[in-house]
Amino acid sequence: MEYAIELIGVSKVYYGNKRQEQKIALDTLDLRIPKGSIFGLLGPNGAGKSTMINIVAGLTNKTSGSVVVWGCDQDREPERSRSFLGVVPQELNLDPFLSPYDALEIQAGLFGVPRRERRTLEILEKVGLVDVMHSYARALSGGMRRRLLMAKALVHNPPILILDEPTAGVDINLREMLWDYIKELSKLGTTIILTTHYLEEAQNICDKIGILNNGILVEHGETEALLAKVHNKVLIIHPRETIKKIPMFPRAVKVLVRSNGSLELSFDRSLITAVELIALCKQADISIKDIETSEPILEDVFRVATSE
Repeated sequence: MEYAIELIGVSKVYYGNKRQEQKIALDTLDLRIPKGSIFGLLGPNGAGKSTMINIVAGLTNKTSGSVVVWGCDQDREPERSRSFLGVVPQELNLDPFLSPYDALEIQAGLFGVPRRERRTLEILEKVGLVDVMHSYARALSGGMRRRLLMAKALVHNPPILILDEPTAGVDINLREMLWDYIKELSKLGTTIILTTHYLEEAQNICDKIGILNNGILVEHGETEALLAKVHNKVLIIHPRETIKKIPMFPRAVKVLVRSNGSLELSFDRSLITAVELIALCKQADISIKDIETSEPILEDVFRVATSE
């Protein structure tokens, strides 16, 4: 089995009061997520990310198409397909009167995990909740509650973990702890699917990216391959002396003089190279003190993919 999840021609249409009033949330989506990958699902608000996740998790009925989870057809074996998933929702939906320990024990029971096979203490330790495992959930901080949601999703040792905005509203320390744990799970073979608005995080942690826009998968592939598609690059020239005259650059180059006197050159690397730009600066008698370059980032890919 090569893929953890396969979506084939999946569509979701929401109808209004009148049948002719409709909104297409997903439009014949074809997507295959390889086993063991960390897959980032990106897109602007309303792009269809949550709809897709809810369909995979069995929380929303699709209008058409098929979904295969861990080799199991969702339509034929809905309960079995859900058993392969651990889902961490964006909303903090917890029973306020249950402790973390009790919440995990109940969750494990719902999934039919025998008592001798439960890993409640191990999971609580991994997510940093051992010290508060007997406190009411209502007494936990927002960050602790988010960790508890992840712990609940892991009680049945699912091969696929879905995280919907896992670091929304949490501090940087908790964010780093969650990412470290996600990487650890990935090394153990767990397939991770996450949505996030933190594009820098997605670029650093995800080996594959999919970008949705208006219900359509507009980009999909390995992170490095997507970054290589973007030709824009930035070269920053720090002069030894104030630049008296801006050199004549080709039209493919956008020029900006920064407040500190440095020269920012944005260019299409398929049309001109940084070496050629430096040569033009030297020809204009600009004495160069230092040089900086910046490569394309995922934000550039996102902006291009989601532009109308």
